[in-house]
Amino acid sequence: MRAITNLMINDFNLKKLGYDFMGFSFKRKEQLSFHHLIFARKDCKELHIPSEGYLYWNGAILRQDTSHDYLHLIKQYDPEIFYLITSELIDENIKRKLTLDSLRRIRTLLEYFEKEHCSTRTKKGNLLIKESYIRDRIRL
Repeated sequence: MRAITNLMINDFNLKKLGYDFMGFSFKRKEQLSFHHLIFARKDCKELHIPSEGYLYWNGAILRQDTSHDYLHLIKQYDPEIFYLITSELIDENIKRKLTLDSLRRIRTLLEYFEKEHCSTRTKKGNLLIKESYIRDRIRL
């Protein structure tokens, strides 16, 4: 795990909270990963952004197998929702705090996406929205 990820986990007190920047629960900090907010890792070299964009101001800590994967899926199917969620994550980063209001706004956006894509299937015929994307969220 990168030092920046550990630093953010500690600064945001995520182990005590038991949930990530999008309100997804986790049991072990090894489940968490750094999500690039403003500049994607793939763009950082071209833009001369140091450390491949693994910078405090450019990150949110998400649970890899739920919120992180889910957010990238949302980007593919509904970029507008993705950017609205990203805006909330940036606000959390700026405030250095996960607020109930921000988590509720993120939840509302997720629920909107789920309503729109509840029956959408992947090319392999699986439901787009995995059960864990719903089940592993905290109660608000």
